[in-house]
Amino acid sequence: MSRPEALVGRTAVVTGAASGIGRALARRLSAAGCPVAIADVDEPGLKEASADLTGPVLRQVLDVRDAAAVTAFAQTVSEWAPAPLGAVFNNAGVAIGSSVLGALPADDDWLHEINFRGVVNGVRAFLPALVAQDSGTIVNTSSVYGLIGVPYQSAYCAAKFAVRGFTEALRQELRGTGVRAATVHPGGVKTNIARNARFRADPEGRGRTHEQIAAEFDAIARTTPERAAAIIHKGVDRGKARILVGPDAYLVDALARLAPTRYYDIVASLRRSRR
Repeated sequence: MSRPEALVGRTAVVTGAASGIGRALARRLSAAGCPVAIADVDEPGLKEASADLTGPVLRQVLDVRDAAAVTAFAQTVSEWAPAPLGAVFNNAGVAIGSSVLGALPADDDWLHEINFRGVVNGVRAFLPALVAQDSGTIVNTSSVYGLIGVPYQSAYCAAKFAVRGFTEALRQELRGTGVRAATVHPGGVKTNIARNARFRADPEGRGRTHEQIAAEFDAIARTTPERAAAIIHKGVDRGKARILVGPDAYLVDALARLAPTRYYDIVASLRRSRR
């Protein structure tokens, strides 16, 4: 495989760009001289995000569940892009907190359509252009929950494991080309994903409110979106196939390898000590 090309000066596409990691990525890449095409279903947040960017920007309100709309967005990007396409960051994501027994199928379907099907839609829409130019990187956001199973996160884990498997299969298909595929596994990042998640009731039965659960997530999240964006950017520039974000991601990855059936005993113990 050819040597990786730096993203500086090349066009970047970022979904889920209205907040969190996506917004930080767009800001960082724009500051590095990349024309940036940003998309999100959150129109007000997307406008705010575009105001942060210093270079050429294309802004598109987009629901990644809509394959036709994502394909149309890819065509718009192709017509607009002032530089060759460097990377497509399929980053949009949502969360749910529920037990398997108490899960609502409609909630699970909503999450899977965004977190997994949205990634597939993004890959299928932009891959032809990348293959045609024989360069660039598909960057799909999974999670540490795509490395281990976590109670009350069955839908999220299923989608993130699916992103991991899909991307790793794609990476093998791209052998011998100049196009790469990378999977991002963030640990706890200080974003609004927990606050924007769907919660019907405390899945652990402890009577916590949605806000209390989100506050607990914030308390253990150690990585800022800006730091996550820097790690991802550097990982793509170095041609990494798997990008772990945050010290907790490295810990989870090691536990999954060393104790594949008992990792959660250790994780649960660490969580209790932090509480």
